[in-house]
Amino acid sequence: MPIRFFLFLLLLITHTSILFAQIDTMSEKTLSEVLISANKFKEQKRNIAQKFEILTAKTIAKNNSQNTGDLLMNSGNVFVQKSQQGGGSPVLRGFEGNQVLLVIDGVRMNNAIYRAGHLQNIVTVDQNMLERVEILSGPGSTLYGSDALGGVIYLRTKSPILSNSKKIKSSGNFFSRYSSVNNEKSLHFNLSIGGKKIAWLQAYTFSDFDDLKIGKNDYEQYPEFGKRKFYIEYLNGLDTILKNPDDRIQLFSGYKQWDMTQKFLSKQNEAISHSLNFQFSNSSNIPRYDRLQDVRNGNLRFAEWSYGPQKRMLSSYEMNINSAGFFNQLRANINYQFIEESRLQRDYRRYDRADKRIEQLQVLGIIFDARKKWDNNELTIGADAQLNSLASIATRTNLLTNTISKLDTRYFDGKNKMNYFGLFGQHFLKHKNGKWILNDGIRLQATTLSSFIIDNSFFNFPFSSIKQNNFTLTGNIGAVYLPDEFSRAVVSFASGFRSPNLDDLSKTFEPNTSQKRIIIPNQKVNPEFTYSLDFGLEKTFYKKIKIELTSFYTIFKNAIGVAPFQLNGQDSIFYNGTNIAIYANRNVKNAHMFGYNGNLKIDFTNQFSFLGILTYTYGMFKNSDGRKYPQDHIPPVFGRTILKYSTSKIETEISSLFNGWKRLKDYNPDGEDNLQYATEDGTPSWIILSWKNNFSINKNITLQFAIENILDKNYRYFASGISAPGRNFVFALRGTF
Repeated sequence: MPIRFFLFLLLLITHTSILFAQIDTMSEKTLSEVLISANKFKEQKRNIAQKFEILTAKTIAKNNSQNTGDLLMNSGNVFVQKSQQGGGSPVLRGFEGNQVLLVIDGVRMNNAIYRAGHLQNIVTVDQNMLERVEILSGPGSTLYGSDALGGVIYLRTKSPILSNSKKIKSSGNFFSRYSSVNNEKSLHFNLSIGGKKIAWLQAYTFSDFDDLKIGKNDYEQYPEFGKRKFYIEYLNGLDTILKNPDDRIQLFSGYKQWDMTQKFLSKQNEAISHSLNFQFSNSSNIPRYDRLQDVRNGNLRFAEWSYGPQKRMLSSYEMNINSAGFFNQLRANINYQFIEESRLQRDYRRYDRADKRIEQLQVLGIIFDARKKWDNNELTIGADAQLNSLASIATRTNLLTNTISKLDTRYFDGKNKMNYFGLFGQHFLKHKNGKWILNDGIRLQATTLSSFIIDNSFFNFPFSSIKQNNFTLTGNIGAVYLPDEFSRAVVSFASGFRSPNLDDLSKTFEPNTSQKRIIIPNQKVNPEFTYSLDFGLEKTFYKKIKIELTSFYTIFKNAIGVAPFQLNGQDSIFYNGTNIAIYANRNVKNAHMFGYNGNLKIDFTNQFSFLGILTYTYGMFKNSDGRKYPQDHIPPVFGRTILKYSTSKIETEISSLFNGWKRLKDYNPDGEDNLQYATEDGTPSWIILSWKNNFSINKNITLQFAIENILDKNYRYFASGISAPGRNFVFALRGTF
C-alpha cells in the first residue's frame, strides 16, 4: 500500500504541475548544471535534449555507499542487480551488462568480453575517488560508439589541484567507516600537492567485508526466503554438508578489495595542459554466492565457485589545448587497460576437477576530440579506436594427485582480437532568441573481430576460427524549448548499436544449474540496434516545487538471445557429468520498451525539503517464431524518497528505497531473470527505511551515523542471487585538509 500510494501521489503532483507549467519558474541552479559526458566538453545541462542525472562529490560522500554499484542503486535512478556481495550490475531502461556503456575519465570500460548477463565490473571503480557521476538514459552511441543501447554511466575521478600562488598547495581527504551488517572496515586517504605548473594526486582505499547478514522481518507467506540453511566445508580431506548455525548469515559472501589512484597534471601554459592517470583495483577471491546455492540431485552442487582476484589497471595520457587555431578546444588521449578475470569452481566431492579459467585482456585506446564554436553553432567532432587482445586459459587440478590437465577455455584458446574504429560529429544550434536549441549528431563505426582455436579436441567444432567485420551508422536529433529563463521541454530521437563481441560469438559456458544447457559459439550473429523516442518536461511552480518528467519508447531490433542450436548434428552433449541441451547466441528477437522517470522536489523551507524519484519500465519481445514474452532485465517499478533537514552544522534525513512486485507472469522464461533465486510467485515488493546523519564537528571533520533498513526487512533485489543487508548501523569519520 505505501508504494502504491506514493506512485499515485507522485504522478498526480507531476501531471498537475505540467498543467500549470506557466505559473512559475524553475530553479536556475538545476538547469544551469554543467555536463561533460553529453558533449565530450563542458556543456550546460539545459542545452542537452537527452535525459541526464548527476551525482556530485558531495552527494557521493553523504550517500556513504560500500561500493559503486550500491551508490547507483541508492541514487534511486538506477536499478542494480547483485549475484554476490562484491558485485553490482546497473540496469538502464531494461538494458544491462554489455548493453550499458561504462566510461571512466573519458575511457571506455566496456571491452571484448563484457557479457550480456549480469555484469559486476563496476565495483572495480573506487567510488571514494569519484568527483561526479553522469548517467545518460537512452542510446548514447553517437559520442561513445558500441554498447550504449540503454545508456551511458560516465564516472569522473578527482584530479590534482594546481596552486594559484607561488606557495605549494596541499589538500586531501580521508575517512574510515564501519558497518555492522557485514562487519565492514574501510579506510581511504588521498593527497594532492600542487604548484602553479605541476600537481600530483595519490589515493588509497582498502575495504574488508565479512559475510552479509539478512533481515529478520520475513515475508509472512515466504518465511524461508533468502535463508542460508546449509553450506559445504572441506574438512579432513572430505567435502561435508553442514547446517548453518545462523541461517541469516550468508556464509561465503565476504571479500576484500583495495584500490589505488595516482594522477599527474602539468600546465604547460595558459592554453595547454597534460595529465597522466593511473588506476589499479584488486580484490581477494569473491565468492559467487548465487552459485553456492545451486542444487543438483538433492544436494548443494558446488563446493567452490568464486571469481578469482578481479584486477583492473588503467594508464592514460591526455593533452588538452584551448584556442588551438581553427578549433576552440582539442583533446587527445591514449590509454592502456589490463583486465584479469578468473573463475574458480569445483563440484561437491569432485576432488579430481578443481577448475580454473583465467581471462587476460589488454586494451589499447586512442581518442581525439575537437570543438568549434561560431555564431550560434557548436560542433564537436572526434575519432576513436579501441584495440582488444584476449588470452583465455583453463586448467583442471586433481586435488588427490596434484596433477594439472588441460580444460576447455571459456573463449577460444588462440589469438582473440576485437577492434573498434569510429568517427562522429555532434552539433548544437542555439537559436538567436535563446528559446530553441537543436541537438543533432552522427557516428560511423567499423568493428573487426577474429578468434582462433588451437585445441579443438574438447568439442570438435566444425570450424577453427571466427571472423567478423561490421559497419554501422547511428545518430541522434533533438530539440530543447526554453519558454522562459528557467522552464524546459525536450523531445529527442536517438539510435544506438552494439556490435557482437567475443562473449557473443566465441564463448563456451554452462549457465545456472536449473537451465541444464551449454552455450556454444556461433559466428552468425549480427549487431543489435535500438531506436528511442524521448519526451521531457522540467518546471517549478510557486518557487518551491520542482518537477522533472521523462517518458520514452524504444524499439530494439536484432536482439541477441540464446536459442536451441546443434553441434555436429546433435542438440545435446555430455558435459560436467550430465547430458545437457546445446544453445547458442542468435538474433532471435525484436522487442519494444517504454517507461517513465519522475523526480519531484519540494523545498518547504531553506532547511527542510523532500525528494521523490520513481522509475517504471515495461518490455516485451517477439521471438522469431512469432511468440511474445516479457523482456528480461526489466526491473519492477522502483524509486526513492528523502525527507531532509539541514543546517550549516547538521544534516539529517529519513529516506525510503522501494521496489514493486515482479510477478511470475512478468518474468522472461528463457533469459537472465533468475527465477530460481526468487519465490514461487516471483520477487515480492519491498520498502526499506533508513536514517542518515552528517555532523560537522568543524570545517574539516565530519561524523556520519546511519541506520539502514531500520525495520530489518528480509528482501532481495529482482534477479539477484544474494539477499540485501538487514538492519545496518554505519559509523564514518571524514576529514579534509
